[in-house]
Amino acid sequence: MATQIKILDTTLRDGEQSPGCSMNLQEKLEVAKQLERLKVDIIEAGFAIASPGDLAAIKAISETVKECTIASLARSLPKDIDLAWEAVRKAESPRIHIFIATSDIHMQYKLRKTPDQVLEQATEMTKYAKKYCSDIEFSAEDATRSDPEFLYRVFEAVIDAGATVINIPDTVGYTTPWEFAELITNIKNNVPNIDQVELSVHCHNDLGLAVANSLAAIRAGVHQVECTINGIGERAGNAALEEIVMGLVTRYDFYQAKTNIFTPQIYRTSKLVSSLTGAHVQANKAIVGANAFAHESGIHQHGVLANKSTYEIMTPASIGLTENRMVLGKHSGRHAVEDRLISLGYNLTKEQLDIAFEQFKKLADKKKIVADEDLEALVEQKAVSIPEVYKLRSFVINSGNSITATAAVRLVAHGREVEEVSTGDGPIDAAFKAIDKIVGFDFSLESFSLQAVTKGKDALGEVTIKIARGAKHYNGRGLSMDVIEASVLAYLNAINKMMDELKLIKEVESGSETSLDF
Repeated sequence: MATQIKILDTTLRDGEQSPGCSMNLQEKLEVAKQLERLKVDIIEAGFAIASPGDLAAIKAISETVKECTIASLARSLPKDIDLAWEAVRKAESPRIHIFIATSDIHMQYKLRKTPDQVLEQATEMTKYAKKYCSDIEFSAEDATRSDPEFLYRVFEAVIDAGATVINIPDTVGYTTPWEFAELITNIKNNVPNIDQVELSVHCHNDLGLAVANSLAAIRAGVHQVECTINGIGERAGNAALEEIVMGLVTRYDFYQAKTNIFTPQIYRTSKLVSSLTGAHVQANKAIVGANAFAHESGIHQHGVLANKSTYEIMTPASIGLTENRMVLGKHSGRHAVEDRLISLGYNLTKEQLDIAFEQFKKLADKKKIVADEDLEALVEQKAVSIPEVYKLRSFVINSGNSITATAAVRLVAHGREVEEVSTGDGPIDAAFKAIDKIVGFDFSLESFSLQAVTKGKDALGEVTIKIARGAKHYNGRGLSMDVIEASVLAYLNAINKMMDELKLIKEVESGSETSLDF
């Protein structure tokens, strides 16, 4: 009989913590709704005490998503747990996820506590969380570098205190599949009340073993794995959801385990997260990379043409990639566009479809053929509606290799048109400096990337930008056949996200009675 494995997706917590991958409330909400379509079991929606934005996002997700358990992370401290409960209490199925470090190095240098003090704190804070919520997950941070005998004591105590899920994190990606499986087996054999809880693992990818360790843990008998879309996360990232799930699907004969994941939504979810975070997926990334189902070698091509199973161990359709090659162009109708979007895994409302079709028609007037990648880019660009404090009206660029670049940019700003002119080191720099004059706000440009969505002279240019204000980063994305326009749109998109979050933070701080200092 197959073992049922629960998937806890921590893209919105651990994934979003990775440098440059921050999302605003509306973006997090869109990802959460997509994770619900993907049918993950638990969404770890954030770390409530980390910021007013995190708190507001977890609350919004808890009130919106009904088909998944919603969890908030909390340190083993009363104020963290109080705020975590405030964040998830309106969820259909709430969970509080508490953690404390158990390795000697963390206890000595980070916590400055003895093992007995950590054991006491873990036990008392599990009891404290239990008064709020029946579903309590406990994580022993840096478990794979902890003394196993101490782990057994901690796990037994927190289970007696009310924990329902015990998580064994490989916090720094240190362990190997063989060691990890042995640790899990020993925990099962040495913690007398372990059969009262679900066992979970949370693996990082510092040595490139996060997925391998997660799969080894499944073989050793865990019930839940924690992972992220595209493997994003701290440092080298987390175990990738798509790789774990498709590993179980493709090698069911070996693992004899299954999940509830609706795999045709995998590619769509990957594209959404990549688009919103600006973290592009490498071409040779397993499952969702651009080359994952591409064959260039003559030998491979010959084999695939004869029988796809010669070099493809899973089908593109199994993760939501369409094999429909019907051409879309300026004469294509709304039904054809809608049908293609459905085949690509999109579930759009009538209003969203109206916007997508309007954008498609504009692009089709400029391009002879609109590729699937073009269509996906158009939809992803409008996936999240951000209030446009600043909107592009027009720009004029004067540039060349023998003159100083000059840009005149006209924006609709706070409901009125404003124009500024500036020079710069090239047309894009000049345009950005003109916008800076209009905005008059203190922030810095952290990164800029430009890539073509498809091949050819008429390819859409996709610009991804990151700006920073203090320690907070904001992603912006722009799309146009004119790379300067795409750059300006991306810059404004990032600025508008910054303005929207600053407004949200003021609203949360004025409406919350809970201190966020820690």
